Amino acid sequence: MWRHLSIKRLMREQMRRYRRDEVIDFAIVGSGPGGSMLADKLSQVAGLKIVVFEAGPVVDPLEDMVSDEMAARPLYWNEDRISGGGHPLHFGRNNSGKCVGGSSVHMAAFVPRLHPSDFRTHTLDGVGVDWPIQYEDLEPYYEWLEDEEPVSGPLWYPWGKPHGPYRNGPHLISSAGLKLAEGCSRLGIRWVPGPVSILNGSSRPDGRSRCTYRGMCLLGCKPNAKASPITNQLPRAIRRGVEVRADTMVGRLEHDAQGKITALLCFDSDGRAYRQRTRFAAVCGYAIETPRLLLNSDSPLFPDGLANRSGAVGHYFMAQAAAKCVAWFPDLVRQYKGPPAQCLSEDFYETDPRNDFKRGFSLQTIGPLPAEFSESLAEQGLWGEELRDAMRDYNHYAAIGILGELLPDERNYVRLARGPDTKDRFGLPVAEVIFNLFENDRKLIAAATRKAVEVLEAAGGSRAFTQLRFAHIVGGCRMGRDPRASVVDEWCRSHDVPNLFIADGSVMVTQGAANPALTIQAIAARAGDHLAGQAQRWA
Repeated sequence: MWRHLSIKRLMREQMRRYRRDEVIDFAIVGSGPGGSMLADKLSQVAGLKIVVFEAGPVVDPLEDMVSDEMAARPLYWNEDRISGGGHPLHFGRNNSGKCVGGSSVHMAAFVPRLHPSDFRTHTLDGVGVDWPIQYEDLEPYYEWLEDEEPVSGPLWYPWGKPHGPYRNGPHLISSAGLKLAEGCSRLGIRWVPGPVSILNGSSRPDGRSRCTYRGMCLLGCKPNAKASPITNQLPRAIRRGVEVRADTMVGRLEHDAQGKITALLCFDSDGRAYRQRTRFAAVCGYAIETPRLLLNSDSPLFPDGLANRSGAVGHYFMAQAAAKCVAWFPDLVRQYKGPPAQCLSEDFYETDPRNDFKRGFSLQTIGPLPAEFSESLAEQGLWGEELRDAMRDYNHYAAIGILGELLPDERNYVRLARGPDTKDRFGLPVAEVIFNLFENDRKLIAAATRKAVEVLEAAGGSRAFTQLRFAHIVGGCRMGRDPRASVVDEWCRSHDVPNLFIADGSVMVTQGAANPALTIQAIAARAGDHLAGQAQRWA
């Protein structure tokens, strides 16, 4: 008989709780895809004292998740941030989370792999920087993750390094998803049902339900069908003795005279400060909060921020182009039905010498819910009664999202905000994110949106419009072999601080045109295995 897997219950019954004055072995800041994976891997080493610190609360799918766009907002990082540059980013639901499990609790669950070319963009295309690792280093972790989540996907995935079949067959495709499929087929563009980490009818529940096709994935998965840290990594880690400490903000990392981490300055849910001593630390707060924490941890030894002798902390921040392309259809589409992530094409992923830009983009189904969709219409100039009339046609629209690779650039960065009213409720400077588009980016976005509209019109759509937006922030603490130009090495270890690790999307060197969640987990799993293999030397 199926039994609901409750992360709240597991946390209430945690095997271990460590005292605040106790020296733990490993402090992990952030419980998202990177931090939870690191905890899962390290928990396999007997006897380690591990605590995962999470700024947000623990949420349970059945108890706390709701099918309401406004009421789901507590899942997102809603703390103050400052956004600037030529194309300021919108924060909140689209690119960060504040709950146990992080942003993957409310992601769409598209989990394609990066391509081999993504790791060698400078060598192959003369743009970006090559990674210190190759596709083959992550390939066994991609395969392991696709099996253990498990991922539902096509029999054969023809792009990048072709692979398949996935453990579970693909999900049913809704009317909205079929618009991408029909349009691509008529234009001779290859497409497949997208790989998603959501259980379907061919899946084993294992304490989780199967997808009910309610279409509310971005509000958290109330049926508990979607894989995330609260269904996979954290329950295993908790059962092995890891403590997950929710509602705890880590504001600063402290170090000794040799530059080794000794403690974390933490704030509990009541805002009271305390220090947790630790032998090792991993920062896994994602592409904004990870640089922010390091920059807030400056000292005479690290005047420009902890682990920042390279000056690279915060720089080469990236967001993927994720323009929404929409068209009206005479038949009922009901774009909210089914997971928003259903079908995709990566036919335009690689650099094409016929283009006037480098690198490429993917086309993916998306399913904007009513409140979000009304914002899109409002951006087209509709308001009042005119907007209400247009929203009555909500069920006749279908949308395709582009996912375009924007190149890393030092002029896109995270820094600490300075000036009045730029501190959070704990007295810590908030992050200021500067984001700009450059020539290659603009040309890529224009080509991608033209292609998406072409696909929608080939499927019979009309009244097409596009909305520029961005998603999937990465970078800011990139990995590399040269300590003068990167923050961590290929194993996610700080070049400057020997007992500090960073294992989240901030270490990514380029972003590709694929959703980053699977790659973030693969990087963290690889680092976790390496760390676990070194654990005997920590004694």
